[in-house]
Amino acid sequence: MDDELRERVATAGEAAALFNALKHDSDPDVGAIMGPLMGENPEFRPHGDEIPGVLAPIVNEVAEMDEAERRARLGEIAPDRLAELDEDEAEDEHVLPALPNAEDGAVVMRAAPNPNGPWHLGHARMPAVIGTYKRRYDGAFICRFDDTDPETKRPDLDAYDAILEDIEYLGFEPDRVIRASDRLETYYEHARELIGAGGAYTCSCAGDDFSELKNAGEPCPHREKDGETVRAEFEEMVAGEYDAGEMVLRVKTDIDHKNPALRDWVAFRMIDTPHPREAAADYRCWPMLDFQSGVDDHLTGVTHIIRGIDLQDSAKRQRFVYDYFGWEYPEVLHWGHVQVDEYDVKLSTSTIKELIEAGELTGWDDPRAPTIRSVRRRGIRGQALVDSMTELGMSTADVDLAMSSVYANNRDIVDDDANRYFLVRDREDDPAVDRDVIGGPDAGHPPLHPDHEERGTRTVPAGRVLIEESDLPARGDRVWLKGFGCVRHTRDAFEYVGDDIEVVREGDVDVVHWVPADESLRTLVRTVEGDVRGFAEPAIADAAVDDLVQFERVGFVRLDEFDPEPAGEAYGPTGEEDLVTYYAHP
Repeated sequence: MDDELRERVATAGEAAALFNALKHDSDPDVGAIMGPLMGENPEFRPHGDEIPGVLAPIVNEVAEMDEAERRARLGEIAPDRLAELDEDEAEDEHVLPALPNAEDGAVVMRAAPNPNGPWHLGHARMPAVIGTYKRRYDGAFICRFDDTDPETKRPDLDAYDAILEDIEYLGFEPDRVIRASDRLETYYEHARELIGAGGAYTCSCAGDDFSELKNAGEPCPHREKDGETVRAEFEEMVAGEYDAGEMVLRVKTDIDHKNPALRDWVAFRMIDTPHPREAAADYRCWPMLDFQSGVDDHLTGVTHIIRGIDLQDSAKRQRFVYDYFGWEYPEVLHWGHVQVDEYDVKLSTSTIKELIEAGELTGWDDPRAPTIRSVRRRGIRGQALVDSMTELGMSTADVDLAMSSVYANNRDIVDDDANRYFLVRDREDDPAVDRDVIGGPDAGHPPLHPDHEERGTRTVPAGRVLIEESDLPARGDRVWLKGFGCVRHTRDAFEYVGDDIEVVREGDVDVVHWVPADESLRTLVRTVEGDVRGFAEPAIADAAVDDLVQFERVGFVRLDEFDPEPAGEAYGPTGEEDLVTYYAHP
């Protein structure tokens, strides 16, 4: 390698080392930069044996620099690589696309839940994305309860607070909370204005009759009523003088529109079923969602709307109203539906409600239910769900949320704080089995957390122990009881043979978890697949309800309930549990 080529290798290598260190926030490595360097510079390849020697001192110099020095040096020798790095970082910072025509401090978005029950997991996507955009643009987040259908999507009085709790769990706080059922008079006033502008008429056609006219592109016979008659009949609707189905108020659109769904759509109808909220129970004339939502979006200053791709007609209907009033329609983004894997239960509020009422689920926080309450009780952090939802992006195609991605995000959040304990499961196909321990110390002392020596160890009494039958070695073979040492299975006991960890490192002995047979806590683990019973080591009594811990070799669980008076002797027929936990994930 001549001096000129050596200098080129050094310059390119230094840029690669700096880029690698900054991108991964770590010290560079010769091996890590060799591949990209050779790929980008084919002329270096014949000298592959010599190049590591050129790169090694450069990599060592970069390793001694702090981040500011690395950025300054990369900007000096390869400003294009620094720009590439900054662009990559900007993309990483915002997993969601930029909003169209968005100005910092001026973005207003809304979540508009129907409070007919607590939220399932699919509902988390809207507040997750809106809340993320709010932070990005320093905007506003409105929660508007679209509760103007007291019949087919009848509100659940407990759902209002439950939904707000779910939003808080996800890490957001709405700037404003609105209940549409409090705003009937506002919708009536806008209906009156629309009638005055010649944009609406009262119609008493039977539903089937109007459908035939609409599909044929023929006007309803009531379409040309004079304004005074329309106003009078609408006031009679407001006064509740019609029964359900007798009279509606229609928005006058284009009776020849190519899309029949947009022809003279219903803005108000009569509903006989009283609203469950006392403040709205006396109303009988109710706005349809497209009218109510369109009016509220304008009055609350919403700038950007996200809605399902299947609701494209909603925007088109509402634009007729906006045109009558001379309003500017917000920016609209459409996305596909989200489906969630892992659960056997359909992602549907009504389905989940039916299963609860039938006793097939214990409640909205049953671990088998695909609900926000359920994953919260399992110990999954709201931010993990937000991260997974925003990672789905804004595709108009239907998307699948893999719960494994939620679990991976949650593991990153909780792993450092979760202390470790042992649980021996007692399953029908893999029961807990007991063995006396002959010799050795009185107890094992595994660490509370392998990465935090400062937290100390816990004490797991030996003497007579439980392990899972699948971990039981053949007679004569050895096994390593974690935190205790190596034992040999001889007859019906474990004989202590030492604590030389080399036998584990050499791969000759399996490492298993274990608990004392007589001092453990009888434990119930509630999972998505069903309940699992077992025995937890006694040191877990030092933890507290709501703590998230890791049962080693089993997974992360949230401690849900302790019996204040444990039964004492644990091993034997399963009775009442001393500890109830909810399984989060591996």
